Amino acid sequence: MDIGTGLTATDLTTVPERARQLEDLGYDAASTGETQHDPFFPLLLGMEHTQRMRFSSLAIAFPRSPYVTANMAWDLSKFSGGRFVLGLGTQVKGHNERRFSVPWVAPGPRIRDYVNMIRAVWDSWQNGTKPDFESDHYQYKLTSPFFNPGPIEHPDIPIVIAAVNPFNARLAGEVCDGIAIHGFSTFQYIREVLIPAVHEGARRAGKDPKDLQIRGGGFIVTGRNEEEVAQAKERSRRQISFYASTRSYGNVMKLHGWADEAAQLHRLSVEGKWDDMVGLVTDEMMEEFCVIGTWDELPAKMREKYAGINTQISFSAGEPKNPDEADQIREIIAELKTIPTVGEV
Repeated sequence: MDIGTGLTATDLTTVPERARQLEDLGYDAASTGETQHDPFFPLLLGMEHTQRMRFSSLAIAFPRSPYVTANMAWDLSKFSGGRFVLGLGTQVKGHNERRFSVPWVAPGPRIRDYVNMIRAVWDSWQNGTKPDFESDHYQYKLTSPFFNPGPIEHPDIPIVIAAVNPFNARLAGEVCDGIAIHGFSTFQYIREVLIPAVHEGARRAGKDPKDLQIRGGGFIVTGRNEEEVAQAKERSRRQISFYASTRSYGNVMKLHGWADEAAQLHRLSVEGKWDDMVGLVTDEMMEEFCVIGTWDELPAKMREKYAGINTQISFSAGEPKNPDEADQIREIIAELKTIPTVGEV
């Protein structure tokens, strides 16, 4: 099993040292999302100051044209020596329209066209093929040598897309190299809904599902001791209440018979009553969405949840306070790496 973690970017000046530290601790991969900061700048710095780790984005696709995204990914793959994975998400309607100010259309067909155009752009740069891509949402039919960055050593850049619903999960298997499972996914939902959809998509495209990247899913609630675990649990409870209020994610709640709670959470979110929402997330829900345990307990609990499903899981320990704690983190990561992946169970 590959072990990944987040590469925080509240201050870009801290990224080089943190990236070196993560590699020294034994992490295989580091990723950035698109929340408060740009998802690509930290990766560039991390790549510059490491030798082995892979780096991936989880960027919101539609505010960027596929050509712009293709260009950034091409440069990052070349710079890193092939250690870049392009991760994309669609986000929900409200954020696209009212935060990113981009028009909203059905996201599934659009992300399919988005990914296919990126690959068409890369093909023209690597192999000199004539631009001839046109779809319902995008087109790439014009270029010249002046705009062609030329071939690179690692042109087969993996693309993964984030998914909560079955349609995008199928697309992840069919047109992409894998899936970044949204944290707001219970382990029952992952096993019964998302993974079968990913495999169905792969079979449609004549792929072996075992060759796909399966990343993420669920919330890892952990800490050095019980007190830290309790604090992390309440932070995750608040985050789950926020996600559960999003109607686009309703299928997860419905699977467990929590549709009424989801509707109530949505109403409270519209009213801006964020603190009131937290109490609706029960301990039963937490057990379904989370892996909960101290650092010592975590490897066994993560093995139980992720064995045979994922190819990469996440463990975020924060910065070690001393050399002994750094050694403990290394031991945890080494143990997590022994969890069997797809096809090994």
